[in-house]
Amino acid sequence: MSVKIDNLDLRILDIITKDARTSLSEVAEVCGVSRAVVHQRVGKMVEKGVILGSGYKVNPKSVGYSTCTYVGINLERGSMYNDVVESLRRIPEIVECHFTTGNYTMLIKLYANDNEHLMALLNNRIQQIPGVISTETLISLEQSINRELPINIKE
Repeated sequence: MSVKIDNLDLRILDIITKDARTSLSEVAEVCGVSRAVVHQRVGKMVEKGVILGSGYKVNPKSVGYSTCTYVGINLERGSMYNDVVESLRRIPEIVECHFTTGNYTMLIKLYANDNEHLMALLNNRIQQIPGVISTETLISLEQSINRELPINIKE
């Protein structure tokens, strides 16, 4: 899906992706437009799916999730993907799911309280989903980079 956005939209995105707490008044001042224009532009970008969300990012460790894990999943048939995704949606510890090329049919990211919790999620939930034939688990030891993509403003 290609959505047409102009240079003002890009400038607004550049500011709010660097600090989502920047007020619309501050964004308007930097961009040289009114607060109402910025409010309208942000609303349209949300509506069009350019802006996917806003809010605070919570450190998973601070709420008891000490283990970040990526799980490669192989399915019996790739056509089972949508059904498996619906089953995975019911597991709240899963925060991302991707249909992939390469060694796995899909790749998920999940958080667990500890290794015991991770084992229960794998053995009792994920591997029990019809169509899942194998999994490979990769535990993240440290996340060194976590950022938004840069906004390329056209001059």
